[in-house]
Amino acid sequence: MHLARYDTLEPFITADGSTIREWAGPGYSPARHQSLAEATLPPGTATIAHYHPRAEELYLFTAGRGRLRVGDDERDVQPGDCVVIPPGTVHKLWNSGDADLVLVCACSPAYSHEDTILVEGDQPPAD
Repeated sequence: MHLARYDTLEPFITADGSTIREWAGPGYSPARHQSLAEATLPPGTATIAHYHPRAEELYLFTAGRGRLRVGDDERDVQPGDCVVIPPGTVHKLWNSGDADLVLVCACSPAYSHEDTILVEGDQPPAD
């Protein structure tokens, strides 16, 4: 059995600029096809607009308040909201509150820097 405890997880910065603590993923757990992590965005910050050619993401917001753009749709997000981000869809997250914006993120296939394409000027990828 693989058991990950939050207080032992080493945080790292993803390609989009968020701070991640990964509970499960290839290379350090038995998970081979997905990853599960907690992401934190401090107040007044945002991720870099990006997309993942291969990975589908699920965001489950657990603390704070923010705004999320997925494709052409932009909405406020708060604890208890869950968003599906299809592969190849540009997305960007802002913390619009006065506390950390925290979310659990599941990726399939697992998150990798190589599957993260940063997008200049928040524009969708060219065809």
